[in-house]
Amino acid sequence: MAYEFKVTRRVEFSETDMAGIVHFSNFFRYMESAEHAFYRSLGCSVILKQFDPELGFPRVHAECDYKKPLRFEEFVEIHLLVREKRSRVLSYFFRFSKVDEKGENPQPIGTGLITVVCVAHYRDGRMEAVPIPDELAGKIQVAPAELLAV
Repeated sequence: MAYEFKVTRRVEFSETDMAGIVHFSNFFRYMESAEHAFYRSLGCSVILKQFDPELGFPRVHAECDYKKPLRFEEFVEIHLLVREKRSRVLSYFFRFSKVDEKGENPQPIGTGLITVVCVAHYRDGRMEAVPIPDELAGKIQVAPAELLAV
């Protein structure tokens, strides 16, 4: 069972503002990208097309705190930790760290949170919260408290 996932990426020029610093909104993209990679590592997707109706995981809460700037061509490690797991809800805690090219010497630069709800997407456009399928829920557990400490 998984409770964490890490991914490292290089900051692209298009992700920066006029000062050459990563625009705040991109941290939300980084979190979402890490979440999607986490699901893929479990053999799933955030869109579960094998169910009828399809299932998905819309965001119901997102936040981010910034400590230090991140600039063009620097490397950022996005560390996802499962903070909470309920029958229909998953909540993720993220740590952002600037790292060197080898992914070493982490320097904390921020934290984030995303909470998602498993929903059925009906053909008429309605959405309804439903339990997370066992095939996915059985692969995910909550991270140990010591890892979640800020």
